[in-house]
Amino acid sequence: MTQTSSRIFDEMARLMNDAAGVASGVRREFDTLFKTQAERILRDLDVVKREEFEAVKEMAKIAREENEALKHRVAILEAEVQRGDELPKADFETS
Repeated sequence: MTQTSSRIFDEMARLMNDAAGVASGVRREFDTLFKTQAERILRDLDVVKREEFEAVKEMAKIAREENEALKHRVAILEAEVQRGDELPKADFETS
């Protein structure tokens, strides 16, 4: 009886091991399918990648800073014009 129960336990252990392998394969297949579907949905939604977003965000920050500097310069020039100061021609020359 000891030999028979040992063989039964061996068979059950092998069956459980096979079941775990199948479950692992199903899990990998599900992960792959889910990832593929998620990528397809994001592509269809035309979602931008993080790297592209960060690059545009940095460009916008620089543009805002330049805009603020130009606003400040225009305000100074307008104040000078209202006071009647003569504007230096070098400030308006283009290259």
